[in-house]
Amino acid sequence: MTNPTQDGSQPQGSGKPPKKRSFSNISGNLGWLVILFLLLVLLFSSSVGNNNTVLYSDFVKLMLDEEDSKKIRKITFIGVDRISVDVNDHESIKDERLREKAGTRGKFTVNRAKLDDPGLVAQMDKLIRNGLLVDQQEDNFAGLSWFIMMILPAVILIVFFLFILPKFRDPMGGGFLSNYIKSPAKKYEKTKMKVTFEDVAGLQHAKGELQEIVEFLKSPDKFTRLGASIPKGVLLVGPPGTGKTLLARAVAGEAGVPYYSISGSEFIQMFVGVGASRVRDMFKTAKDNSPCILFIDEIDAVGRMRGAGVGGGSDEREQTLNQILSEMDGFQPTETVIVLAATNRPDVLDSALLRPGRFDRHITIDRPTWQGRLAILKVHTRNKPLADNINLEMVARKMIGMTGADLRNLANEAALVATRLEKDKIDRADFEVAADRVLIGPKREEVLTPEDKRRTAYHEVGHALVTWLMPGADRPQKVSIIPRGQSLGVNLNAPDEDRFHHGLDHFKNQLVMIMGGRAADKLVYNQPYAGAESDLKRATRLARMMVTHWGMSEKLGPMTFKVGEEHVFLGKEMQEARDFSEQTAALIDSEVQNFLRQADDNAFQLLSDNRVYMEKIVDELMSREELLRDEIEDILRAAGFVVTPAKSSTTIADS
Repeated sequence: MTNPTQDGSQPQGSGKPPKKRSFSNISGNLGWLVILFLLLVLLFSSSVGNNNTVLYSDFVKLMLDEEDSKKIRKITFIGVDRISVDVNDHESIKDERLREKAGTRGKFTVNRAKLDDPGLVAQMDKLIRNGLLVDQQEDNFAGLSWFIMMILPAVILIVFFLFILPKFRDPMGGGFLSNYIKSPAKKYEKTKMKVTFEDVAGLQHAKGELQEIVEFLKSPDKFTRLGASIPKGVLLVGPPGTGKTLLARAVAGEAGVPYYSISGSEFIQMFVGVGASRVRDMFKTAKDNSPCILFIDEIDAVGRMRGAGVGGGSDEREQTLNQILSEMDGFQPTETVIVLAATNRPDVLDSALLRPGRFDRHITIDRPTWQGRLAILKVHTRNKPLADNINLEMVARKMIGMTGADLRNLANEAALVATRLEKDKIDRADFEVAADRVLIGPKREEVLTPEDKRRTAYHEVGHALVTWLMPGADRPQKVSIIPRGQSLGVNLNAPDEDRFHHGLDHFKNQLVMIMGGRAADKLVYNQPYAGAESDLKRATRLARMMVTHWGMSEKLGPMTFKVGEEHVFLGKEMQEARDFSEQTAALIDSEVQNFLRQADDNAFQLLSDNRVYMEKIVDELMSREELLRDEIEDILRAAGFVVTPAKSSTTIADS
């Protein structure tokens, strides 16, 4: 269940005001910017100065040529290594490379060599007598270039060893990494918009378990006077979206204490030891601000089993976990700090994390019942105008298996649908459209040929019709041939009530329903189609579970078998040993095949004997594109079929 009201407080770190930047820090940064700017200027000027440099041999040819030498207007000696040459009428110079280098300005530079050639000296004297201008100037960048090449590297090394390296060596002393290794936990102070148990709809059992934590935070003396100690850690276990984070905030709101929140993934960084440092800082901050709530979300990201799977005992994740274990052992009985953690994978957590004295109280937060779903819907629709034809109880009964997050999304989608249609209130039709979007996806713009559309109709009706032909089978709430999501058609089976116990007959009926689409394809078109791939995957997975996990095979008897592979990155074994022989494996495959063949044959026989009803429903589905359960029952009654009541469970069969 998601949070219906947002905490008005702003996330904070340690609660201290931010430090003001000193003048020395600003001036130091400005100095580095000036140095960087000078380097860029030097590089730019060097590149500009060298883009029109010619070869010295070309310059000598120009000087010694009788015609081209007369076009030289001025020669400037720059420093000791460069010559700048200005020419007139540069476009008539014979040498093509000189013409290109002179460009539009008629000017180029030469890297200077020793002028000890008698012929070149005599030619220059001759040109001077004929009006050649000769000048000399200092090189402005010569000294800076020497500084960059010789002095600056030494300065950089001195700064690094004297100022930067010591801060890396002592990160705990407030140096370069002092903020990096601090805990990123967000702090939520007590405010007027606090979250309490009244904001948590449903979950009465979980709230009852956590009420003891609230009383301990309010009056710890009540427990300590009799020698009782409150659990140090409480682990909230449940599927995503069921309200684990909201419950943790509600505990803090009920007790009126600060609430620190952090995700397990925020501990792990690229530097070894940072996670352990963040854990130390987080627990130190919590103890300094006790009584308080410390909430670690998705603790399985850092608390997976050690010493197994991929990664040795010295990796960053295991060091962080070891630090969490040692910090939780360091709590004193009188310290009023409660550590709450949430996960949806308790099977991968390390056993040392779950032992008494650490997370020794486990609270399961499951999907809500219809009463809980009704209460959640009332919370999420209290600020939305609803029409008179809305029956929230009916909506809650149909949304079997939805979590609080799903129901919040459902209410929001209904509001969006009503907004698109410019309605003043949200009515029943808006909720139906929103349910379709949430459960089976939005409509997809895809043009099907009439033949493809009819083939899809036969497939979906094959799924649906067998549920009316088998006593006690599940029946669909809606059958559609409108493309949605990744499917061309869909059967949506919504239950009439919550069901938790299923027997062999139920799963056999499920297999027949799943194989009904493929049986319809074979009956009408005399061949199976590739669109039944997802149906076959579901049916095979279900049949294998019946044989290997639930002991529903007569030949194998009441036994379970290890099948499948664990993910090695979850801290399990690299390869799980199989506890049965090759003969037993062959027998398991044979039993799975028998269940699937029997379901396929039953579905084909049922549709073959009642094809007239299938054709009636297909014709109506082709014209309407969607049929509800009541409409299908009316079609069957009109065709002479006797409809008997049946219960259903949540199933979605798609093509």
